[in-house]
Amino acid sequence: MSAVELWIAGRYLRSRRASRFVSLITLIAIAGVTLGVMALIVVIGVMSGLQRDLRQKILIASPHLRILTYGQGLRMDDWPRVLGVVRRDPQVVAAEPFVLTQGLVSAGHDYAEGAYVMGTEPDTGRAAVTALAHYFVSGDLRFATTVPGVDGGVVLGERLADRLGVVPGNVVTMIAPAGSRFNPAVGAFVPRYWRFEVTGLFRTGMYEYDNAYVVMARSLAQRFAGLGSAVTGIEARVKDPWQAAAVGRAIEDRLGYPYRALDWSTQNASLFAALKLEKLAMAVILLLIVLVAAFNIVSTLTMAVGDRTKEIGILRAMGMTAGQIRRIFVAQGVVVGVVGTALGALGGVALAEAVGRYRLIPLDPTVYFLDHLPVSLKVTDVGTVVVASLVIAALATIYPAGQAARLAPVDAIRHE
Repeated sequence: MSAVELWIAGRYLRSRRASRFVSLITLIAIAGVTLGVMALIVVIGVMSGLQRDLRQKILIASPHLRILTYGQGLRMDDWPRVLGVVRRDPQVVAAEPFVLTQGLVSAGHDYAEGAYVMGTEPDTGRAAVTALAHYFVSGDLRFATTVPGVDGGVVLGERLADRLGVVPGNVVTMIAPAGSRFNPAVGAFVPRYWRFEVTGLFRTGMYEYDNAYVVMARSLAQRFAGLGSAVTGIEARVKDPWQAAAVGRAIEDRLGYPYRALDWSTQNASLFAALKLEKLAMAVILLLIVLVAAFNIVSTLTMAVGDRTKEIGILRAMGMTAGQIRRIFVAQGVVVGVVGTALGALGGVALAEAVGRYRLIPLDPTVYFLDHLPVSLKVTDVGTVVVASLVIAALATIYPAGQAARLAPVDAIRHE
């Protein structure tokens, strides 16, 4: 495209007294592209942020991989052998036995709360399977007690502790599903009551963990769940979380039946599939905004052709070819697309960063698992939006530019 063609295209984009309406339509077309690109970037960033934050929060207290059994309930008796097999896998960074059960917890008031009870090794070093040790408000995973006469120490999620009205140093009472004994005197099963000292509180930001989890030492959880020397299963941390499913299948093959592997992505497959589908659906819907802006470009250039018909005839009479006339109007549409896309990309990135950094949009954690709307912008996502917008803007120039190129010089000059 020559400098003359670009200069004429620039002149046509600028307003003149006789065609201020056309100039206004041009500004509206630019604004439409800007808003469409901004909306796409922000929404895609939000959906990516939701996926990232949910994945991170799920993996705070959930391992990459769990080895369980078929047909025997949540019980594994020969766990030392299984633990050895798991630890020998070259992709496994850390592995340990765990206990998972449920119980009823009370602080001595009329209020009692059901809770998940997790038994884990009192390990706060790098060999830990999960990152829970790094999210404590007070205390740690050593479960060190100071109150005499208790059965052991436990740590609670901060929200659960708030509802029970307890702080570290207080004693809570728990009832386990196992351990009830039949009392002939009353003709009913009498549950066993356990007394635990609250030795710490954790805050992960994941509502499910903070609201309903009680964590204790694995050996204590074995007695609480009535498992004896057995455990629920083996949990492991692998080098690459996205390869956890493949590592699990390899361990399954070595162990054979009745052992099975359950990775973190499979456990939450429906959640991440829904987020991925929602991200795609929102992107397609918001792409319609850019398409509407493209129609504005078509109408703007079509009106410009009608307004500049005589000038087009004069240019043709002076020797300009149909191809040059076509490129002049293509350049006008491309300028609209480039300016609108650039403004939209800058505005979208700035708005997305502000929403994510300053947590401008709070969420109800009881519904969304998160307390604010997260944003994660990827260069590939922003680049895809920019390219798509520019391509749509360029395609929108085809019809009006062709219409201008087809004008005959004599007819154009005579146009009223």
